[in-house]
Amino acid sequence: MDFTPTEEQAAARDLAGQIFGDLATPERLAAAGTGADAELWKELCAAGLPGAVADVGLLGLVLLLEEQGRVTAQVPFAASCVYGLLAVAAHGTDEQRARLLPALREGAAVATGAFPARSGVTADGDGVLGGAVPWVPWLRDATHVLVATADESLWLVRVADARVEPVELTAPWAAGRLVLDGTPGERIGGAAAYEDVRASARTAFAGLQAGVCAGSLARAVDHTNEREQFGRPLAAKQGVQLRAADAYMDTEAIRVTAYEAAWRRDAGLAYATHALTAAWWASEAGKRVVHAGQHLHGGMGADLDHPVHRHFLWGRQLDAYLGCGSEVLEELGELLARPDAQEGEPTRGGPKEGTA
Repeated sequence: MDFTPTEEQAAARDLAGQIFGDLATPERLAAAGTGADAELWKELCAAGLPGAVADVGLLGLVLLLEEQGRVTAQVPFAASCVYGLLAVAAHGTDEQRARLLPALREGAAVATGAFPARSGVTADGDGVLGGAVPWVPWLRDATHVLVATADESLWLVRVADARVEPVELTAPWAAGRLVLDGTPGERIGGAAAYEDVRASARTAFAGLQAGVCAGSLARAVDHTNEREQFGRPLAAKQGVQLRAADAYMDTEAIRVTAYEAAWRRDAGLAYATHALTAAWWASEAGKRVVHAGQHLHGGMGADLDHPVHRHFLWGRQLDAYLGCGSEVLEELGELLARPDAQEGEPTRGGPKEGTA
C-alpha cells in the first residue's frame, strides 16, 4: 500500500491548488450565490483537469478534491467526475465512451448523480423512467444525471428531458428536485456498476470533506495565532491547542481512509468496506472539525459572511450527503457480517459486470 502520488497526480494536484487558490476567493464565492462559478469551471476545464481524472485515477481525483475543499470552490467537480467520467469510463459501452467522454472531459457536459438511499425511481423495459428524487446536488448546473433505480440499475438521463425544481440546501450546491415522468434514459453498466459508482462517490466526497476540514482548521490556526487575549495569542492557551489537535487528528483520519479506498480501487482490489469506512469518518469526524473551526473563531465564527462559515456549511452538507454516521456504520457492519463480504465488494471496472 503506497499513497505517494505519482508524478502525474502530484502535478495535477499542484495545478488544481493554484487555480482554486487564485480564483476561489471569498469575494468571488460570495458573488456566485448558489450556482457554480462559471469562470472557475472554464479555467479548470481549459487546464485539462476533469479530463486528467481518467489518467490519475480515483486517488488522483481525491487529491484534486482536497484542493477544492480547502477553499470550498463553487464547481461541480466531484459530481461530474464520479457520476460522469469515471462511471462511463468504467461501465459504459465502447459506443457510450466514444460519444460521452469527450464532452465530459472538456467540461461541455456536466454530470451529477441521483443516488437516494431508497430510490423510488423505476424504469420499464424500454428504458423509460418514472419517479422523483427529492434533491440532487448540482442538478441545476448539470447536462446529464446518473439515476439509480429501485432495482439498483443505472440510467443516464439528459437533464433537458426531465423536470427540475430548485431546492436550497445547507451548502450552496445548485441542487434541484428531479422529476421523471416518462423520461428516456440509457443504461450504464450491469449488475456491478451501481455498487462501484456508489463506493467511488463515497470515496471522492470523503476526499472533498478532508479538504473542507483542512481549510477550516487552517483558518482557525491563523485566527488563533493572530488574535490576542490579555497580551497573549489565543493559540497559546492549552484548551485551544487541544481542540485544534483533535481537529487535526480527525482530518488526518478522513484523509487516510479516503486515500486507502481510492488506492484500492485504482489497484483493482475490493474496496466497498473501505469506502464505507472513509464515509463514516468523513461524516462523524467532519462534523466535529467544522464545528471546532467555527468555535475557535469565537464570535466571528457565528458571522454568516465569514469565510469559515462556508466550511461549516459544506461540512454539514457532506455529512448529510454521505449519510449520518450511525447509518453508514450499520451498513458497514452488515457488509462485514456477510460470508462473502470480500468477494461481493466492487473492484475497479466491476468484476461482475457480465452478470447483469
